[in-house]
Amino acid sequence: MSTIAQDVTGRPDAVPFGAAFLYWLKLGFISFGGPAGQISMMHQELVEKRRWISEHRFLHALNYTMVLPGPEAQQLATYIGWLMHGVWGGIAAGVLFVMPSLFILIGLTWVYLAYGDVPAVEGILYGIKPAVTAIVVFAAYRIGSRALKNNVLRAMAVLAFIAIFALDVPFPYIVLMAGIIGYVGSQLAPDKFKAGGHHGESKDSYGPALIDDDTPVPAHARFNWSRLIVLALIGLSIGGAAMTMLYMSYGWEGTLTQMGVFFTKAALVTFGGAYAVLPYVYQGGVEQYAWLSGTQMIDGLALGETTPGPLIMVVAFVGFVGGWTKEIFGPDMLPLAGAAGASIATLFTFLPSFLFILLGGPAVEATRHDVKYTAPLTGITAAVVGVVLNLAVFFAYHVLWPHGFDAAFEWFSALIGAAAFIALFRYKVGIVPVIGACAVVGLGYSLLL
Repeated sequence: MSTIAQDVTGRPDAVPFGAAFLYWLKLGFISFGGPAGQISMMHQELVEKRRWISEHRFLHALNYTMVLPGPEAQQLATYIGWLMHGVWGGIAAGVLFVMPSLFILIGLTWVYLAYGDVPAVEGILYGIKPAVTAIVVFAAYRIGSRALKNNVLRAMAVLAFIAIFALDVPFPYIVLMAGIIGYVGSQLAPDKFKAGGHHGESKDSYGPALIDDDTPVPAHARFNWSRLIVLALIGLSIGGAAMTMLYMSYGWEGTLTQMGVFFTKAALVTFGGAYAVLPYVYQGGVEQYAWLSGTQMIDGLALGETTPGPLIMVVAFVGFVGGWTKEIFGPDMLPLAGAAGASIATLFTFLPSFLFILLGGPAVEATRHDVKYTAPLTGITAAVVGVVLNLAVFFAYHVLWPHGFDAAFEWFSALIGAAAFIALFRYKVGIVPVIGACAVVGLGYSLLL
């Protein structure tokens, strides 16, 4: 059914900053469904219905965010906000995309830690965990079906899986090697590394747009060295000042300081979306720093799937649990410690995303008709499939054998997971309804025991 209900013969009126602000605020509260759902939601509203931006320019911006590390849906919102209303428009769009999710997750994580051992809550989580495993398997399938177009890319996915599963190679090294292979491969066998399956041109026409194909680049979006240097200095100063305050207050080994460093690195290696960076967050948060357990990581992903905002907001859960677990403000201030950890994780994860858009946007606008250099992304995306598959194996082990292979197999969890996967794959049911249904089943099963 078409989302267009108005006359599309004339160009829309200019959009005041206040109207755009209200839209971005609304989007922050309703942006469920992960990156694909969020991007589709923005396309329907901004391209088809409101016609704030044309199809071509929307896709051009999206292709740029696909190449960047970080959450592409949040970066796309930032880019469109910046294109419409300059730096403050980009900041408003990006911040409002994230803030509702942060506050909701802080509240839900507090409930999880304070009341997680209540039987009803345990039952709900029992049903949700196999659903999350099915969602990750489905994510691997979706990424793989789109990205693995030939045997070279399939081999890269297999090698990436072996590297992280059997050899325990850190995720950033896998990303780096995949990017190098993609670049070298584009020189030796360019047909094998053509960017495919991302977002191509659409044949649909929705009428003239406010920012149309032939609309000149606005003054604030033109490349300017002085503006670039000023924005870079401001962004680096914000991050540097926050890190300096943490270091002066807690020392280099302090939990919050280490979170700042870790989540900055995480922000720079999140190629391929949130599912791809989860293994890296797991390696650091669970194995290296012991901020949370493997089971809690699964629970955090479940909360992230059922709240609005980017899925990478699971970092707020990790930060909250880490602050709480390490009792950074003492045993009597656990909720405040958790909120501080969640805030630090969010700040350092998303700050680079704003810099990528505000600094790189003018160059992207200047090269709208010359999109190149996507071969490294193609290689990275192929490796991401293997990494996400490893994550699915990790989740399946913890869900189906929660007490190790020597203990009993959780057959009912397996049934829930299988049903969730069939609902996602065969019947195209949304993620939130699947998790909700599995939560009800888990609760009912726990009450019968």
